[in-house]
Amino acid sequence: MQEKDCIFFQLAKANQLASRFLSQKVSELNLTPVQALVLGFLHQEDQITSAELGKKTGLDSATLTGILDRLEAAEFIERKNNPEDRRSIHIHLTLKGNALSKEAIRVIAGANFEFLQSLTKEEKRHLFDIIKKLRLGAAR
Repeated sequence: MQEKDCIFFQLAKANQLASRFLSQKVSELNLTPVQALVLGFLHQEDQITSAELGKKTGLDSATLTGILDRLEAAEFIERKNNPEDRRSIHIHLTLKGNALSKEAIRVIAGANFEFLQSLTKEEKRHLFDIIKKLRLGAAR
């Protein structure tokens, strides 16, 4: 099979390109792409449990814990006990983290726009529909 006919090769190369592109954009914030995305998710819904954040981000517990450790060490987040369930914790943005999360959202939105700039509105919609369909199908 040639690389042009292998969907796995094409998706891997597209992912590498997208990851490198976003990494360059968020580097101005001294964040990794995943850290920026986590801060963005927390900005949308702050004070959620780490389990809820894991579902939103699609990250496994060990990976998310490492990211949260680094964000906490940089004083962007705080972990607080969940008053409703002592077995879980809530993740809170600090004032510093809230400000950075707004910047992360701005940078990611700009990168998203720039990365997809060569596509028409209809092509963008189709791309997102296809990716969603693939992700839902693979989850079964």
